[in-house]
Amino acid sequence: MINCYDTQISKAKILSNLCYTSLVYGRINKKLGCRLSKPEIEAMILTVIDETPIEQFQRIGKNIYITNTGKNIKITINSNTYCIITVNKIKIPEL
Repeated sequence: MINCYDTQISKAKILSNLCYTSLVYGRINKKLGCRLSKPEIEAMILTVIDETPIEQFQRIGKNIYITNTGKNIKITINSNTYCIITVNKIKIPEL
């Protein structure tokens, strides 16, 4: 299996083109274990993407993965449509 890595990711393009499906809000709340409203989720996503250094953005195949260790989350975005696919908690290895 070949992974396609793309270093030409534009944070500004992602931020200006983000979109959400109706089901993703529930998925995000479930995965993060919270009960945020749609505007709260959108604001959180924008803030996390804006605050995350571009070095933490990775394109593999058709998805862009944004890992923010400070917020302990990983955002998955479709690189063609810029739709949020999901947001996961980062699993921190136990010492």
